[in-house]
Amino acid sequence: MSARQTGNHGQRDKLALALSILGGMRVGEIASLKMGDVRGIDGKAVEVVHLTKHQTKGNRSRRVFLADELRRIINGFLSYSMNAPDAAPLIASSRTRRHMCTVTLSTRLKGIYRAAGIDTSSHAGRRTFATRKNEIGIGMATIQQLMGHSSIQTTALYCHVSDEQLRNAANAG
Repeated sequence: MSARQTGNHGQRDKLALALSILGGMRVGEIASLKMGDVRGIDGKAVEVVHLTKHQTKGNRSRRVFLADELRRIINGFLSYSMNAPDAAPLIASSRTRRHMCTVTLSTRLKGIYRAAGIDTSSHAGRRTFATRKNEIGIGMATIQQLMGHSSIQTTALYCHVSDEQLRNAANAG
């Protein structure tokens, strides 16, 4: 991605990518976030984002627990947006200043991956999130809750098993 393509939106794009990879959030959930969803009364990133049923897939509310690394990225972004009202979109369209639509954000994330030489979908961040949790031994039921899936079978589809995990399993006990 050239400097012209990223423009002044590097921080916004970094945050969107981090919410996907480090938070396991869906593109639609990221696009729907407001400043007040991630900013606490102290002006810093919250530990848990509470998504309403209107912000999620499946018409069910869910909680997103934010890892320390993700909270640092959010705090960096918030430091540039201190005066933005709680109702303002977290990931705003540069053209309209409103919430970036899901399709546009999806295309943007795919472009970031493509620029890095990765030919994948905008969903790759969620897959990476699930796979990383699985690799470090987090149980499938916990990963299911973190991702907001109603079915553990769906979660299992997201978790790639590495050769290293297979080797360790073969040599266990």
